[in-house]
Amino acid sequence: MTKNEENILEEILINVTENKGRIDKFLADELEDMSRSKIQLLIEEENVLIALTTNGYIKRTTQDEFQVQNRGGRGVKGMGLTDDDEIQSLISCSTHDTLLFFTNLGKVYRTKGYDIPEYGRTAKGLPIVNLVNIEKDEYVKEMIKVRSEGKETDKYLFFVTKQGVVKRSDANEFTSIRNNGLRAINMREEDELIKVLVTNGGENIIIGTHNANAMAFNEEDVRVMGRTATGVRGVKLREGDYVVGAALLKPDSEVLVVTEKGYGKRTAAAEYSIKNRGGLGVKTSNISEKSGKLAGIVTIDNPEAEDLMLMTDQGVIIRFNVDSISQTSRATLGVKMIRVDDNAIVSSITKIIKTDDDIEEVETVESVDDEGMEENDDIIAENDSELEE
Repeated sequence: MTKNEENILEEILINVTENKGRIDKFLADELEDMSRSKIQLLIEEENVLIALTTNGYIKRTTQDEFQVQNRGGRGVKGMGLTDDDEIQSLISCSTHDTLLFFTNLGKVYRTKGYDIPEYGRTAKGLPIVNLVNIEKDEYVKEMIKVRSEGKETDKYLFFVTKQGVVKRSDANEFTSIRNNGLRAINMREEDELIKVLVTNGGENIIIGTHNANAMAFNEEDVRVMGRTATGVRGVKLREGDYVVGAALLKPDSEVLVVTEKGYGKRTAAAEYSIKNRGGLGVKTSNISEKSGKLAGIVTIDNPEAEDLMLMTDQGVIIRFNVDSISQTSRATLGVKMIRVDDNAIVSSITKIIKTDDDIEEVETVESVDDEGMEENDDIIAENDSELEE
């Protein structure tokens, strides 16, 4: 061996010694990923519900724990909560899906659906800190599922914040999330993450606000940004208003909105014109003191094949057929979907693909309008101004 080769070998050994901890961590993570792939083959895939509270308790429940009821009922107790806790998120997924957890610090963590412990309908669940290695003073603000199949269409993650900021990032930047998490978005002070959507690169996005406005635009209006970027304005908000939800809007889908006191309706996507991002949008519901303000927004692709689940902040859940809701225009209030106690509000909305062809159909009830509101309101405004990154 020449003197030069000895020097090169010595430098390699020094680098390996100095970086032993990081190399061991990398190998451990790679082995963990390989082990998970083998474990998944042994676990039966089933459709489940994942519920998360504001105090960080999480649980997995089988979907058949919640039978279909008539729309407008009181629902059933779905989670045991303390006085200072409430339901934050409820999603439908497969045990083989990957779950991504986005926190108030703008980081993302991951786990598998089967890693979430299964509990009964009224159980409180397990602290999420036992599942993901979140930091002190860090808490989960949003969770989404990433499908175990069909990933060729999952090209981007689209972020929407409470103050109307949006950001689009390449999904490939989130394929390797280690135990200590990964930076996903740069959050501004007093802002928080409301929704993360998985898109194919050409989707239309609709954003709903607390004061019942809705803004629809194409995701290509938002350029692709890195993980540490803040984003740009997606919707302009009036004073006191804020974003409550967002969804993908297909040309033949329907927009379903729900108010805090349990009123809701579905409206054809054609009533929501695609505009430039940054506008105030259009009225999406005829809200009143009786109905409460807007609690959430989802889109429906096939009413006959989908159920809707509503959950209140007191842990009460109702499940009913989407096609039991009449389709109405944008400026109507809709029908009663759940009877909510005086001290409770609807806090989470999720849709479920039906798996039982024999589910009893529910009779459709005509919608009811509030007084003094017109249906012919025009687009309020447009403003395509960007925010600083």
